[in-house]
Amino acid sequence: MTRSDDIIITSNGLGYITNSASHPESLVKPPMAPTAGEDTIEIKIEFGGGLHLLFSSQPTHKINIPRNIPNSEDGQPQPVNMRYLVKWMKSNLLSEREEMFGDGDGVRPGILVLINDADWELEGELEYELRDRDEVVFISTLHGG
Repeated sequence: MTRSDDIIITSNGLGYITNSASHPESLVKPPMAPTAGEDTIEIKIEFGGGLHLLFSSQPTHKINIPRNIPNSEDGQPQPVNMRYLVKWMKSNLLSEREEMFGDGDGVRPGILVLINDADWELEGELEYELRDRDEVVFISTLHGG
């Protein structure tokens, strides 16, 4: 599909091309996909080792969260971090048995966390500042075999 001002040119897949001038019902342009604004970042979250069962049985989630959050001490904006993400996940994605995932502000022992394919212990764990398009993977090492 190509656009020329207000005329939309499409192919029917068989090589025949039509434009909106010959089909007035197609004058309405399709809506653009929503994009993250300047004040949000997109994070891809994946689950392995059976953890997806705690998150509506979906192994992958793409979420938008605020780029900055208020500092708990003085209320000034600070970059969003893993501490916020884990808390957000518990409130918004976790569908059952929080004790199987969370331990205080973090995750329970036995859950390996990777940030962009690196162990989160090397990245600062809960204090890691998330960036747009980061990929965070949670893998349970305590699953049956």
